[in-house]
Amino acid sequence: MDSKRQSKRRLAAAGFTMIEMCVVVTITMVIMGFAVPTVQQTVFRYRLGAAVSSVTGAIRATRYQSLMKGYRYRLAISPDDRNYQLSSMIPPATSYSDVGTAVPISSNAIAISAATTLEFRPNGQVSATTGAMNLDVTYEGVTKTITVSTYGNVNVTP
Repeated sequence: MDSKRQSKRRLAAAGFTMIEMCVVVTITMVIMGFAVPTVQQTVFRYRLGAAVSSVTGAIRATRYQSLMKGYRYRLAISPDDRNYQLSSMIPPATSYSDVGTAVPISSNAIAISAATTLEFRPNGQVSATTGAMNLDVTYEGVTKTITVSTYGNVNVTP
């Protein structure tokens, strides 16, 4: 009879009390309260970085194509549609024709400061036919400025 009481006591003691569960849940919530804003900031920085990388990559690739192929290219960046369009002028043509379709810069709600069209010459020279040689990319209030030199060097400043 004594062994039955001992086994019942062991079963009764083999669990968590409600207070212990509440303490664990409270600690978990406090840790999550610190972690969520950090994760959100990381995601914001990643999205901004991806948009900037997309634009700078397009600029560098367009310059490379112009140097490699030996004819003019034009890169038109549209802030309204958040995309860019590559065009080329293959001799003996006297006007630009689109190369493929417009490429989206980002699916996120980024903002680009102004419409910009950069013209790349086969000698490496770059000029802005629309807008300026720099543009701002903004996401969630954080802005990065992309500056292109007259010979295609790309610089990003926070």
